[in-house]
Amino acid sequence: MIAVVDYKKGNLLSVERGLRAAGADARITDDAAEIAAADAIVLPGVGAFADAAATMDELGQTEVIRRRIAQGVPFLGICLGEHLLFEEGAEGAGADGNPRGLGVLPGCVDRMPRQDAEGRAYKVPHVGWNTVDFPAGAPENPLFAGIPSGTYFYFTHSYIAPDGPFAIAHTTHSMTFPCAVQKGNAFGVQFHPEKSSDAGAAVLRNFVEIVKAASPALQG
Repeated sequence: MIAVVDYKKGNLLSVERGLRAAGADARITDDAAEIAAADAIVLPGVGAFADAAATMDELGQTEVIRRRIAQGVPFLGICLGEHLLFEEGAEGAGADGNPRGLGVLPGCVDRMPRQDAEGRAYKVPHVGWNTVDFPAGAPENPLFAGIPSGTYFYFTHSYIAPDGPFAIAHTTHSMTFPCAVQKGNAFGVQFHPEKSSDAGAAVLRNFVEIVKAASPALQG
C-alpha cells in the first residue's frame, strides 16, 4: 500500500488516481499509524512550506515519515513535498527563523529569482511546461526509466530546492535548478507528474516499480 499523505495541502485525489492507474494500491490518509505501516509514501503538496511543516508536526506525520525514509521505504515528494525533504525553507519564515523540513537533504529551499544572471525578467511563479534535463553521461535513473532528457513536464511554483550531488535532473527558468532529487529510495520532483500527461504517468509507473522492488510482498 502506498500512503498518499494528507496534510491539508495539494492535489490528493489526482495523485491517488495517477498511482492507481499505475497499478498501485494508493490510499489518502492523514493517520500517522497508517503512514508508518505503508509500503511506500507519497507526499504531494501545493501551498506554503511553513504551514505544511506545522500541520505535519501537529498530525504526528513528520517523525513517522522521517523514520520510514531512514528505513529505506520508498518515498516520492511532489512540488512542496519535494521541498519538505530539505532541512529548511525560507517561505513563511518567522521570528524564530526558517521553518524546518524533514532534514533528509541538506540546505534551504529559497525563492526563485525574478531575473536571470543577465538581468532578463522572468515570471514568478514559474507556471507551465518546461524541460527536465538529466546530467550528461549519467546512468538512467529508475524514476525516469524510458524517459529521455529534455522531456516536458508541468510546473507551478515560486520556490526552488538548492543544488547538490543529490540532484538527478535540472530545469531552467530564471536560473538552472534541481527539478528532481534523490537520497536512497527517497525521491522528490519539482514538477507535477499527475498533471504531466504521458510523461508524468510514466514517472508514477516507475515509482510503483521501485516500490515493488523494495517490497517483495507487492510483486505478482
